Amino acid sequence: MKTENHIHNKDRLSDLPDSLILHILSFLNIKQAIHTCVLSSRWKNLWKYVPTLTLIGSQFATVEIFTEFVSRILSLRDNSTELHTLELRRHKVMEPFLLETILKYAVSHNVQRLDIGVTCEIQHFPTCLLSCRTLTYLDLYVSHPTVYGTTILFPSSLDMPVLTSLGLWHFAFSVGNDGRADPFSALTSLKSLNIVYCEVVNEQKLCISSTKLVNLYIYMVHYAPKTYFGIELSAPNLCTFVFSGIPVQKLCWSKRDLSSIKRVSIDIIEFWKSQETSLVLLDWLFELVNMESLIVSSTTLQVLSLVPNLLFELPSLCNLKSLRVEKKQISSIPDEIVDILIQNSPSPKPGVLLVRNKAVYEEIEGPLMDLQL
Repeated sequence: MKTENHIHNKDRLSDLPDSLILHILSFLNIKQAIHTCVLSSRWKNLWKYVPTLTLIGSQFATVEIFTEFVSRILSLRDNSTELHTLELRRHKVMEPFLLETILKYAVSHNVQRLDIGVTCEIQHFPTCLLSCRTLTYLDLYVSHPTVYGTTILFPSSLDMPVLTSLGLWHFAFSVGNDGRADPFSALTSLKSLNIVYCEVVNEQKLCISSTKLVNLYIYMVHYAPKTYFGIELSAPNLCTFVFSGIPVQKLCWSKRDLSSIKRVSIDIIEFWKSQETSLVLLDWLFELVNMESLIVSSTTLQVLSLVPNLLFELPSLCNLKSLRVEKKQISSIPDEIVDILIQNSPSPKPGVLLVRNKAVYEEIEGPLMDLQL
């Protein structure tokens, strides 16, 4: 009996190697990780070697407490341990000195993944971050500190040679003398790009130029006509195109670039239904005619049904192998629209998977998208 109790009470977690324990601790925010130091003498300093750092400003009552906590963490953390991942959340105004201290620390410790959501001015970001040589993943959400809803002017260019995934929220892109904004041309390793609520200064053209880009996600819903802009795409290896919002952006594609797109997802928001929008959507389908899989929301099908003589106008989706319809709660699927979509698809016809009450963009986790159809 004594032996059984001994086995039952044995601390199996502490028997794990340090590498595995550190991996487990990396899923906790830093406050939670520090709390494990009371478990035993072995755990006392383990948190100092965790390769991830999650700092959530809302967990602290005052700015002063948060600032002091962060300063102590950075000073006590093992200086020889590289920082693989940094997540920083501060919805109240971020103190420039603290932001600069955190980001400089991350860059100096060879950070690879940055997930940042802060309220500040973009000029408070240290220049070393904009030319980080180790960063592979960056998700950047910056809110204006004084005017709610105001977009932040994005740096004219980034020099991150190994960055493969980029997510940008609420930014405005400035244009050059040629009337084009081209902020991604120096990102030679970029494979996934997520643009949410972004715009171009003076309603000019946004150039998305990347030879290695595979996944492109664009989410645009809240714009007045004055903020519309064109998108010039030069991405010969693009495979997945996901769009949510209002399809009013003028798309300038080359046939060479479009031929590589095999997976498409389109979700048009409920309140934006017009014949003008339907014709834009029809043009998109003509350009994306080589796709093999398609996800559409029921609102998208409603917009498409507004095209006059749709049966005769719709292009032949000869390569379509998979069709998925996301049925939203307050919308219906127009009669025969699915049959029209797949009328010229290869035989046997693709299966149609109907998912109710779930928007396309709710299924996609983060900027790195890989739609498994």
